[in-house]
Amino acid sequence: MEFNESVKEIIKQTHDVKSFRFKRPSGFDYKAGQYMFITLNIQGEKTRKPFTISSSPTEKAHLEFTKKLTGHDFSNALDALSVGDSLGIDGPYGEMTFEGEYDKIALLSGGIGITPMMSICRYCTDLKLGTQVTLVSSNKTETDIVFRDELEKMQVQNKNLKVVHTLTRAGDDWKGSRERISANLITTQIPDYKERMFYLCGPPRMMEAIEPLMKELGIPEERFKKEIFSGYQN
Repeated sequence: MEFNESVKEIIKQTHDVKSFRFKRPSGFDYKAGQYMFITLNIQGEKTRKPFTISSSPTEKAHLEFTKKLTGHDFSNALDALSVGDSLGIDGPYGEMTFEGEYDKIALLSGGIGITPMMSICRYCTDLKLGTQVTLVSSNKTETDIVFRDELEKMQVQNKNLKVVHTLTRAGDDWKGSRERISANLITTQIPDYKERMFYLCGPPRMMEAIEPLMKELGIPEERFKKEIFSGYQN
């Protein structure tokens, strides 16, 4: 489905991450974890990039995508958007989806790869599903943690949701995990990992490291879903 829509809200999530919300058009149906293409006019040329939908299918009033602003042309164009500005949308796409079909899931994300996981967490919480969800989110520092406050509130609302933050460049006062996503971290934080369906999303280097990790843990390919696309860094 292709349409043009104007931005109705811009939310600053961290020092370099923003969420962009616009009206959800009638008939735009999607699954938690899917993505869409956003088209902008940059210096007179139409340019499009894929972005995961960070809102939940349960949120009928709006669609949301969330972007790390990296200083590239497309990021700069997004950063310059104001409420009322128009953009093109095409979607949904993607097979890394969740519709409540698994009793236990594990979500492993790196950096802005949190966006499809946020859609899934919001979906499970809004529908009060009994699915046991463990989210392991890896970031560099505390200031890089996207959706931190909302995830804390969600854990109170949803007793089946567990959120684990791990930092690779943690400050001295950080009391949580300080390692990259590893076999040790998974077996410690998700002891029943062999009973879960895994969802993986992160930057290319993280994804390259995690797939062998799945094999090391004895998790077959049919037990994990992944999403990565060329527009991840831009």
